[in-house]
Amino acid sequence: MKRVFLTGGNGFFGTRFREAHHHNFEILSTDVEELNILEIEKVYDALNLFKPDYVIHAAAVALTDYCNENPDKCREINVAGTLNVASACSRVGARMVFLSSEQVFNGNDESGPYRETDLPHPDTVYGSNKLEAETLLKNEIEEYWVLRFTWMFGVPERCRPVAANIFWDTVKIALKGKKVPVPCHEYRGLTYIGEVMDQFTRIFDLPYDTYHVGSHNDLSRFDVVCLILRELGLGERIDELVEKDEEKYRSKPRDARLNTEKIRSHGFHFSDTPEAIRKCIKEYNLRLS
Repeated sequence: MKRVFLTGGNGFFGTRFREAHHHNFEILSTDVEELNILEIEKVYDALNLFKPDYVIHAAAVALTDYCNENPDKCREINVAGTLNVASACSRVGARMVFLSSEQVFNGNDESGPYRETDLPHPDTVYGSNKLEAETLLKNEIEEYWVLRFTWMFGVPERCRPVAANIFWDTVKIALKGKKVPVPCHEYRGLTYIGEVMDQFTRIFDLPYDTYHVGSHNDLSRFDVVCLILRELGLGERIDELVEKDEEKYRSKPRDARLNTEKIRSHGFHFSDTPEAIRKCIKEYNLRLS
């Protein structure tokens, strides 16, 4: 059985990877409590002891506002920590999967969806951290994959956290019953975490490269929220729960959509965002009418 060493194991991705693939791999899951990725020799010792075939590096500080307010601390974790993991992988002969983000493109002037060959221009600290780490990885390791994900969504599950995402945030809007503004000049793909988990092990068969991963989407954030409410059976409450924010991002629409044709050409399939939302609602039986 192949061995997988997982950083950020207590997060949204990591907990779901363990649950989905504990029968397929011998998994050693670590988080900051067990392993400080800023201590390179401890990272090396941990990998050398476990001798993984693959290391999935999911550990990161991903809260956009927090990163913008604490740039030095977040760069240390998101960039220096990543390079430590890559260096340790190289020393023990493990192949590395680096989880990156659509946010490397959220400062681009041209509209998406963006291909892997498009030049990224991040305008957040988190996006800048991810792009810098991507750029420097080649100095530390030869055998690695970079996966730039669109915004993954899911629901809370027992003993597994749920990261902030449009889907669950919309459910909370309905539960609170308080009207909120939603931007209509923001465009992002929303990828169902279940579809990521169903196909993730096939990543290890891909040629080493950078891949955009996830759903395509042509709807604005406001339109997506309205779609979620309708699919939940709450269409009659849309005017009560959300209002169109036409000012935010008006001067420069925010577009972080990814073109994922490259990974799809290798046999991967991701539902477009509307269908992914319907699939999640059906699998968790969330429709209220």
